[in-house]
Amino acid sequence: MNFCSNCGSNNIYFIIPKGDNRKRFVCYNCGTIHYSNPNIVAGCLPIWEGKVLLAKRAIEPRKGYWNVPSGYMENGETVEEGAKREVWEEAEAKVQNLKMHAIYSIPHINQVYIHFVGNLIDGKYGVGEESSEVALFAEEEVPWKDIAFPSSIFTLKHFFEDRKNGDHKMHIGGFDKRKA
Repeated sequence: MNFCSNCGSNNIYFIIPKGDNRKRFVCYNCGTIHYSNPNIVAGCLPIWEGKVLLAKRAIEPRKGYWNVPSGYMENGETVEEGAKREVWEEAEAKVQNLKMHAIYSIPHINQVYIHFVGNLIDGKYGVGEESSEVALFAEEEVPWKDIAFPSSIFTLKHFFEDRKNGDHKMHIGGFDKRKA
């Protein structure tokens, strides 16, 4: 951090502020503590007649790979709203009856994925701006080697496992590069 977003000063230090327990950027000019917190990625796995809807990424990172429709939450929206918005933006689809499915943490890049499972409304979908292709897949058709992110693999594997067991569970997982 080069400048304070509060006063514009370049008198910024990376220190442990009084009463805190970790280093933060602190402006010595105005005293503002600049917190940097994880980004929440909201997404939803749309389901239609036993198949899952995936979007092939038209943007980096992982352009050309398939993904559970997901993206960063926007200020002023709930996690559910963010997940529905991402499904619309990536797959021109609407979902309903969202059920929490997975939380996947990636602390070394400061991300927390929150994925839902939801019903695809009327089986309708299209190709959104961030996608090059969108398709429904049965479990045996999923292009496993071409899935963009570990969070999507986690969500998909647990969805199919739950379906085989006839239940719906909430799954918590993640990848911590610091411990790998």
